[in-house]
Amino acid sequence: MFGYVRPSAARLTDEDKGRFGAAYCGLCRALGARYGTAARFILNYDFAFLSILLWPQDEPPRLHSRCIAHPWRGRDYFPGNAALELAADQSVILAWWQLQDALEDPGKGKGKYRAAAAALRGAYSRARHFRPDFDRATREHLAHLRELEKRRCPSLDEPADTFAQLLAGAAGEVGDPVKRRVLEQILYHLGRWVYLVDAADDLAEDFASRSYNPLICRFALTEGKLTDEARESLVVSLDHSVRLMAAAFELWDFGAWSGLIRSTVYEGLFLVGRAVLEGTFQANDMALRIGGRNKEQL
Repeated sequence: MFGYVRPSAARLTDEDKGRFGAAYCGLCRALGARYGTAARFILNYDFAFLSILLWPQDEPPRLHSRCIAHPWRGRDYFPGNAALELAADQSVILAWWQLQDALEDPGKGKGKYRAAAAALRGAYSRARHFRPDFDRATREHLAHLRELEKRRCPSLDEPADTFAQLLAGAAGEVGDPVKRRVLEQILYHLGRWVYLVDAADDLAEDFASRSYNPLICRFALTEGKLTDEARESLVVSLDHSVRLMAAAFELWDFGAWSGLIRSTVYEGLFLVGRAVLEGTFQANDMALRIGGRNKEQL
């Protein structure tokens, strides 16, 4: 995914910061254990948030250990479990198909994407074996999205809906039918929000390279930035997605994870969206700092 989904650090308790760090490091270790060191480089906040949504209510004991990223003081982490394994598998599949999508984009350089795809090929082959249904659905949704891009679809909703359905599929293996439905709604509206925020973030670059961007087509932009009217319309659409996400969140008790999810949905997404639209978003500058270290710089 893209690194946009993060809680608001200012509103987190120290306990929630520690819990988030342990989940983040736990997912990193799960990626390494299942797919090797190269797979750990795809780790970001979005995938960590996915693992938190998939997690059961109960919080397991944390372990503490040093690793390559933290060789001296070490970090707390949650040991591997079904939620971390599922999030790791889905993270690899999502990252692989995003790389394939980038390789087909005529407006972007290919060298770094080819190298990343080569490093991730073996991991993807194993993840596809573990989660064939999610892999098939992801491939189909991205193929449809590519078709929309090729015909330069002028709608915001159609491509955003396609990506939203892709992400909602990550809830498909959740056993409890009520929780599965809640997560499908959260992930659907999150996927729609991510797609549109990413389009806004890439707007100047896509305009310069003449690459497809739904905002350019929808608002008939003549330069690489939003008009005031287009910006207002996009804000309304983004806020609507977040509100629907929040409504779904309130339908389930996420236990110990409620504070982190609430911080993300009710404040973190708004802060990131505003920064992207103002042109001030920098993933490292806005990253949640845990234990004095930028967790995105692993």
